[in-house]
Amino acid sequence: MEAFLLAFIPLFVAIDVLAVVPVFMTLTEGLDERRRRRFTMEATLTAFAVSLVFLIAGRFIFSFLGITESDFRIGGGIVLLVISVTDLVTTKEVRRDPGAILSVVPIGIPLIMGPAALTTILILVDSYGYFWALSSLLVNLVIVWIVFDQVRRVTRIMGKAGSRAFGKVAALFMAAIAVMMIRSGVMELLKKP
Repeated sequence: MEAFLLAFIPLFVAIDVLAVVPVFMTLTEGLDERRRRRFTMEATLTAFAVSLVFLIAGRFIFSFLGITESDFRIGGGIVLLVISVTDLVTTKEVRRDPGAILSVVPIGIPLIMGPAALTTILILVDSYGYFWALSSLLVNLVIVWIVFDQVRRVTRIMGKAGSRAFGKVAALFMAAIAVMMIRSGVMELLKKP
């Protein structure tokens, strides 16, 4: 049980589902219950699929492609920055494309399972083994799914105008998180000889 907790807590912090809730609320605003549940399932399954690949073959993939965790952090930050700026400067009607799979990008990747969470998974495998890393991953993703599934209650409390205002503020924070990811990736690259 101790090994599970030692694996669970760092991944819970790295995923930080509560920070993703405002963006999730914005992207699911106006969706009916069935589509929102599908959106929730797609985002969670995307995060699981990508994290499972990283759990099994992450170090090999980085080595094979010749990239570092810093490169990955910078790339994820750029994608997140583009999405957040687009959200800030456009209206929902212009931005929303019914055929777009927003549950995959940006929710599944890089918000739920971003560079910090993927790097944490690699560290957990090295520290506690595959069983505890996978167990903590599954429990964390169940928590993500539960939080997203209950997000409608939060939206009702805030109201439509409050949700929109909160969504714009969340996009600004998402841009700041993206810049932080890029900055930390660049700083790590500069430290290397």
